[in-house]
Amino acid sequence: MRPVSHVTVINPYPGKGEITVLFAGNGQTAPVHKVGPQVLDYYLVHFILSGEGRFHCRGHEYILGAGDSFFIFPGELASYISDEQNPWCYRWIGFKGSHANQFLQQINISADHSVITGKNNRRIPALFHQIQQLFQFNQSNCDMKAGGYMRLLLSEYAQNMNNSATQFPESAKEIELQIEQAIRWLTLQYSQQISIENMAQMLGYHRTHLSRMFKQYTGLSPMNFLLKIRMERAKLLLHERLTIEQVASSVGFPDALYFSKQFKKWHGSSPKEFRHSIQGKERFDCSFSS
Repeated sequence: MRPVSHVTVINPYPGKGEITVLFAGNGQTAPVHKVGPQVLDYYLVHFILSGEGRFHCRGHEYILGAGDSFFIFPGELASYISDEQNPWCYRWIGFKGSHANQFLQQINISADHSVITGKNNRRIPALFHQIQQLFQFNQSNCDMKAGGYMRLLLSEYAQNMNNSATQFPESAKEIELQIEQAIRWLTLQYSQQISIENMAQMLGYHRTHLSRMFKQYTGLSPMNFLLKIRMERAKLLLHERLTIEQVASSVGFPDALYFSKQFKKWHGSSPKEFRHSIQGKERFDCSFSS
């Protein structure tokens, strides 16, 4: 049996952001080492490196071993105890933050679902270790780095949970989320030369399937939705001191003449005519084409 040890390192520069790591540590527990029942005012997560033990929360008992993790939420009465014959060796992180609960909810971790069973993911214990090392080095930027590592850690837990989930046919909610992601992608990338094929691959769909789902939820094909974004943005830019060529380039059209034709189809007037209608040509210092 390994000798009993306990090491905790405190964040020397804790911030007040969306998620802040307060401390991190590791230890080899003694047989029947018990913590609690107790209530904390921060979040606490343990990753079990080896050994066995029991975790109690909300009237449930969980028997946990190597690769398992358990989360304790603020205000929740919880306790945990190491096995008599094969006690736990684990790492832990205490954290808080304005968005901490929101992040946990996004990966389906809650006070009612606070245990994640083990998977062969070496990144998780490595991230626990990296966060602890940051505080040991006592660098002034350790809080920012620890927050980044904490986000990576939660994303690894989310990946584990997704991989272990039973695969069912896509629900309406899942499809809706994918369409929302496609819309965000188009909204952010409209100024680039966009390929719907690439977007479909990014989302993990065949182009035809994605186009059918997209039109079902938005009433427009992806290309028409993209054109709508570009044309609405172009209307706003035509209020600025930009040439037609500059406006066209800003909304993803390298050819100003083709842009003008598309704008007229969409709005019923050319960019030049639209600009005259809102302010008059004399208000602009720049030259522009029709």
